[in-house]
Amino acid sequence: MTDTPRPKATADSAALPVMGLGDKLDDKPVKRSKVVAWAFWDWGLQPFHTVLLTFIFTPLYLTTDFFLTPEQQALPGGAARDAAIAELTSGLGIGTTIAGLLILLLAPVLGQQADAAGKQKLWLGIGTAGVIACSFGLWFVEPGPGLFWLGVALLGLGSVASEIGTVNSNAMLISIATPKNIGRISGLGWGFGYLGGVIALTLVIAFYAMSWFGLPDDAGLPFRLVAVGCAVWGIAFTIPVFLAVPEPKPLGRPERRKNFFAAYAVLIRDVVALYRNRATRNTFWFLIASAVFRDGLSGVFTFGAIIAGTVFGFEFLELAVFGLAANLVAGLSTVIVGRWDDRFGPKAVIIASLSVMIVAGAATFALIEQGKLVFWIFGLMLTACVGPAQSASRSFLARVTPSGHEGEIFGLYATTGRVTSWMSSAAWTILVVAFSSTAFGILGIVLVLAIGLVLILPIRSTHAATDPAA
Repeated sequence: MTDTPRPKATADSAALPVMGLGDKLDDKPVKRSKVVAWAFWDWGLQPFHTVLLTFIFTPLYLTTDFFLTPEQQALPGGAARDAAIAELTSGLGIGTTIAGLLILLLAPVLGQQADAAGKQKLWLGIGTAGVIACSFGLWFVEPGPGLFWLGVALLGLGSVASEIGTVNSNAMLISIATPKNIGRISGLGWGFGYLGGVIALTLVIAFYAMSWFGLPDDAGLPFRLVAVGCAVWGIAFTIPVFLAVPEPKPLGRPERRKNFFAAYAVLIRDVVALYRNRATRNTFWFLIASAVFRDGLSGVFTFGAIIAGTVFGFEFLELAVFGLAANLVAGLSTVIVGRWDDRFGPKAVIIASLSVMIVAGAATFALIEQGKLVFWIFGLMLTACVGPAQSASRSFLARVTPSGHEGEIFGLYATTGRVTSWMSSAAWTILVVAFSSTAFGILGIVLVLAIGLVLILPIRSTHAATDPAA
């Protein structure tokens, strides 16, 4: 691997003193236990997303009859009943939007200050504790319209805490990786997350199939216990990262240790410097491109269940089984393709993944009339590419991140993703409304993925091929 030239600092901000991994990644072997401990963080917090946000707590409890008024519950099926449920789902949308704005405001500055003080592990702990506390808090969300907003607030705050933790977990990747295995380790982290979600979801579905072992459900007890279970799971599996994984050395620049609001001036200066410095402009453009295609990746899981149920007529158990299969396929493919990342480079993995997803999405739309088998085949193809594209994106960014700015750049990574988080939703909504058919929403997701592919093509790759046996 050739050495990357070290450009001069831009202006007087000392924002970008070293380009590339430089002194942060070396060829010294890292104990496997440290890698596994780092990967278990994703495993530990994934049930919050898979079980609470996506498949169980939110769709089967928080946005159902449990939280309607008695008058609304008495309404017959039809437009009035649909409008009552829509109040809940729109309320959830408001909460997630506010959470997204908080992440947009907090992630980069907190990452910047963590870099300066060498406190990635502290902020990882704060984010982790926040997710676990919010999961425990859902126990108190008993049925009734009065507690609906408590549930929304806890899920939103949990999402913010998870993102803060993720920023610092990503930044700690350079503590355990070498130039030869960074893609493999990044893929392992994503894969552990998916597999952890699969196991947790399987347990919940098993309990559901057994009628919650006879527990009464009039007070939402089974769902509230599931939330507590996710919190306990998080505690058990996130402890290793704090005990075994070393923290990157502090950047130590005093201008980055300013108060929270003053840090925004440093942040803006750094973003401008990132663009103006020719040696780091590649990082700037990658943040833009990845923001677009990552929103397309998010759209696959956000709207996948809706497509399966509304367009292809999947029932509950079919959706649950597909959810398990999708997460399992995504996890395994991420671990496997991580080796290709090290061999061929993250850009090649991203381009291949997006290309396959565009073809699979278009085929899903074109072959709707052929029935459920179409969604099983091409839907799983789509999910098989999501994890590799996400992991390779993180690997690519780690390779082009200025040394000592890992937390800040990964904070910007989270921020740019939130800035474009409306794209797949907007494209989906516009096409569904324009054609009065949910099926056309598929093309909205395909469109966002295609734009992301076009944007990533001209970005320079920093990868040098490695021996696959290394």
